[in-house]
Amino acid sequence: MVRKRQDPREDAEAIREVAFSAPAGRPAGVEVLTLAELRGRADACRLSTPHRPGFHHLLLVDRGRLVHCVDFREHLLTPGDLLWSRPGQVQHFGDLTGAEGRLVLFESGFLDPATAAAARIEDWYGPVVRHPEGAAARALDEALGQLHREFGALGGLPLEVHLEVLRHLLAVLVLRAAHPGGPADGPEDGTCEASETYLRFRDAVERGFARSRRVADYARSLGYAPRTLSRATEAAAGVGAKEFIDRRVVLEAKRLLAHGDQPASRIADRLGFADATNFSKFFQRQAGLTPIAFRDAVRGGG
Repeated sequence: MVRKRQDPREDAEAIREVAFSAPAGRPAGVEVLTLAELRGRADACRLSTPHRPGFHHLLLVDRGRLVHCVDFREHLLTPGDLLWSRPGQVQHFGDLTGAEGRLVLFESGFLDPATAAAARIEDWYGPVVRHPEGAAARALDEALGQLHREFGALGGLPLEVHLEVLRHLLAVLVLRAAHPGGPADGPEDGTCEASETYLRFRDAVERGFARSRRVADYARSLGYAPRTLSRATEAAAGVGAKEFIDRRVVLEAKRLLAHGDQPASRIADRLGFADATNFSKFFQRQAGLTPIAFRDAVRGGG
């Protein structure tokens, strides 16, 4: 049996949260900088340790190579690669001296709702890294270049006008980033009717993964047959509905194990397991390690 528990994300203290902080004299909600500027910051060393930002990162690599880890998966970025990590995802940077590039930090509320919806900026399941090519890559580079130049031109316009220009240029960039026309690291959503089914299921899992791991429960609440959910999820995400739910539970378990000191019994309770033994068996089956072994491995590896 799976017990009903409160949302595990309420244990925010288990993971180091990083809030958006605008540079002095700059408008709130967005910042554009180079990796060289990022390396020069006093707290740059903290970026190599796992943290959970409350804002978006859009990073385009211009030269060199950079390893960036998002939700326990390492991504090797090379020139032309675009990384998009979203609020709430656990991440850390590799060696920042090995690459040059441009980074955009922005809060979700900085964009207007229509742009946010069209770019699906809250799609936590979207690909982290894209590899735009050809005309799409050039358009993305130009959009980022315009935003970078405008961000550095503070004083050329009244502040409120400057802010609106930044908002519009960021809108162009995120729309380009959402549809760059190149291959992605990881599955993308399906299309047509299957996509709508999958999106509804995905959102329901995000709300309820700590309360139920049963496909039948989601099917009943959404008005679908369990087989319909499994077909839609397989087409969109490459795994069946049950595996999709289990992966989301494992991800949250990894976050809590890696970045907090709660015992496995407490994490089991937070994620709706009847007891620590059931949680341990589930985690080991999915992750290949016991919860404690995973915690030791992650912390021992830095």
